[in-house]
Amino acid sequence: MERPELPLQQLHAFVVLAEELHFGHAAARLGIAQPPLSQQIRRLEDKVGHALFSREPGRVGLTPAGRELLPAARRALADLADGLAAARAVGSGRTGRLRIGFAASLALTVLPGLLRTFRHRFPGVHLDIHEMTSAPQIAALHDRTIDVGLLREPPDDETELGFRTVLSEPFVAVLPLAHPLAAQQTVHLAQLADSPFVLLPRAVGPRFHDQIVGLCTAAGFTPRIAQHAVEWQTVCALVETGLGVSLAPAGIRRIRLKGVAYRRITPGTARTRVAVAWRENDQNPLVGHLLATVSQERPDGLPARP
Repeated sequence: MERPELPLQQLHAFVVLAEELHFGHAAARLGIAQPPLSQQIRRLEDKVGHALFSREPGRVGLTPAGRELLPAARRALADLADGLAAARAVGSGRTGRLRIGFAASLALTVLPGLLRTFRHRFPGVHLDIHEMTSAPQIAALHDRTIDVGLLREPPDDETELGFRTVLSEPFVAVLPLAHPLAAQQTVHLAQLADSPFVLLPRAVGPRFHDQIVGLCTAAGFTPRIAQHAVEWQTVCALVETGLGVSLAPAGIRRIRLKGVAYRRITPGTARTRVAVAWRENDQNPLVGHLLATVSQERPDGLPARP
């Protein structure tokens, strides 16, 4: 198929003249003099190979060729206008798609408010949400399969990624309700030395896992891990069955299970860091919009302790 070479300026002039059917009125509408308009129409007719307008004294009309071209010319101009508007909207970050990875526990704290605020500010943006643990988020950012991540304990050795702290949470002990320590308001970490632990695997969040083990080591014992679980909902469910105890971010208290108690720990100075992560060289304006939203949307207080 032959590729048409029709200048948009000529197509625009053709459509306006077809609507006005008067050279003077069309020229005024286009903001040009009448002779340049006549020249543009002549050049377009030369391209088509047929007259597009009949010209009689005091009267201008469309020829059959002109009537045939008019709908296509209008569609071409409209499609271009739509394409330009869409490109400008995406370029300014008003529309488009933003792919976000998030650690499951953040659905209990940071994520709902952040997404709600972002969607209110940018209703034309499609959010593609992916639940994944911290280590897979780092890999997905490098692979460009997500644009932004919300994760725990970001690594220190990343030179291509940026991190910004969103939330700092204390730890709580997660105990079966029947556990003797569940009767206490505060649990000293050393009191957990003889209990088996249910923890997330180190592979899904190395720094976070090491932080928990480090807390136990500082209290004088190495945790005996009886079971691993990838999601906090599963960790708490396994604790409820009596398989062991756990240490978790305080936001996990929003997981309400009848057979689970959440208790403050001492020493209670340790905190886990939640960060937003992104590629430093990413030119996607939506990433910048989300980072600005993160700066404005601070999570509120922790939930009441059951």
